[in-house]
Amino acid sequence: MPTNLPVNSDDTAMPVELSSRDRPLGPLMERKPSVWRSPLFKQVLVGLAACATYVFAAKLSLRLASVHPSASPFWPPTGIAIVMLLLLGLRYWPAIFVGAFLVNLTTAGSVLTSLGIGAGNCLEAVAASYLVSRFANGKDVFERTRDILLFALYAGILSTAIAATFGVTSLALGGYAPWHLYGIMWRTWWLGDAAGALVFAPFLLLWSANPILKWSRRQFAEAAALLVSTVLISSIVFGPVFHSHVSNDPWTFLCTPFLIWAAFRFGPREASAIICLVCAIAVIGTTHGYGPFALQSPNDSLLLMQSFLSIQALMTLVFAAEVSERRRQEEQARMLAVRDPLTGLANYRLLVERVDEEIKRYGRTGKPFAVLLLDLDGLKKINDEYGHLVGSLAICRVAEVLHLSCRETDTAARYGGDEFALVLTESSAEAATVVAQRVAQRLLQDAEEPRLSVSIGVAEFPHDGATIEHLLSAADQALYNDKRRAPRSLNGPDAAKRLG
Repeated sequence: MPTNLPVNSDDTAMPVELSSRDRPLGPLMERKPSVWRSPLFKQVLVGLAACATYVFAAKLSLRLASVHPSASPFWPPTGIAIVMLLLLGLRYWPAIFVGAFLVNLTTAGSVLTSLGIGAGNCLEAVAASYLVSRFANGKDVFERTRDILLFALYAGILSTAIAATFGVTSLALGGYAPWHLYGIMWRTWWLGDAAGALVFAPFLLLWSANPILKWSRRQFAEAAALLVSTVLISSIVFGPVFHSHVSNDPWTFLCTPFLIWAAFRFGPREASAIICLVCAIAVIGTTHGYGPFALQSPNDSLLLMQSFLSIQALMTLVFAAEVSERRRQEEQARMLAVRDPLTGLANYRLLVERVDEEIKRYGRTGKPFAVLLLDLDGLKKINDEYGHLVGSLAICRVAEVLHLSCRETDTAARYGGDEFALVLTESSAEAATVVAQRVAQRLLQDAEEPRLSVSIGVAEFPHDGATIEHLLSAADQALYNDKRRAPRSLNGPDAAKRLG
């Protein structure tokens, strides 16, 4: 690389001492990409975080174990592992395996039994995530009833049997569990993992996909009321206050209306949060001997409690999915009823509604608004020369220009076949004329063939009409006055000047 060196009066190059900072680096001295920024390092960090989360949740869950130190009747790590693999990918299975191995190695058993338990827990998560991704819509599994039921089958019943079989068999073969307890341990392991999948996996998956709350003030108030009510009722059912009455009466179902409330008024995401809240209160109360599920055996108490909550969670999620699907269908039907199918603009029905709303707004604020009517010039000629498909595309081109030329508070509509309307909130006729010129200018600058032009009429409320009919009629009359003012051509050379 040439270096600019200062020269003397005799044009003789003078040697210059370069500092170490200015010296060029050789090929071996060039800086290499930092290992801290490499994708592999980031994946390792994510894997370590996943492993640590699994170990922490597992250690907390093992505090509930009673029939054996490694068999908990309630196992949220199953749900955590399934969600990790669904979100991060199957390549993170070593994090689950290492986490399960470390948990069991520090709990009960040997290296070999811990390897067997780790392999079972890892295969459980891998099988569940693969089957859910393959047959139950993957990360969007809780959007449809069919997928939710498949999730319950694959993640809650089939895959959890893998971990229970590997785990109990490893402990029994290693001599760390008696064979005559194989049945009760397997049932505890299986049901505990199933509860973790059905209760915690929906909560983690739904909230990780959409953690931001986009609620109105009214919804926040309703959510607060739901939260307080759920905590209060759950504390009564599973707490010590009315324990002597609750333990003998079927008060457990008092929690069901609040689950339905969350599912009906909010959706699967919020319903999953309420399920986890009720579950946490129920686990704490049941372990202390309170609530309708408190039996003489702590293990049987928790098994009965988590079986009930797993079924409640499944039914609540199904109900929430059905309600959400019904709302989506209603919204789609409403959109079809008020939107033009070709352009996506508002149709005549929605146009009349918006004009009526603006008239009512004028009664409150006293601020006028304006209506523009636009007519696409020469649509019949376009259809005859280029075909009806090109004519439909021409209509869409005008609709796109209207989208670009109005504000979010304005309403662009397809008034008829080749006629459009634009409702400009809190705008005078002068401001509306500026918008009309902008629309005409943008169409004039569009180089796509065939070239387009429009005729535009402007009317202001209440100056040009005090009712919807009179206002639209005034705009229509102004449109035809504009159309008669100058001859039209497809190229529209005077389109931007006619409203000047």
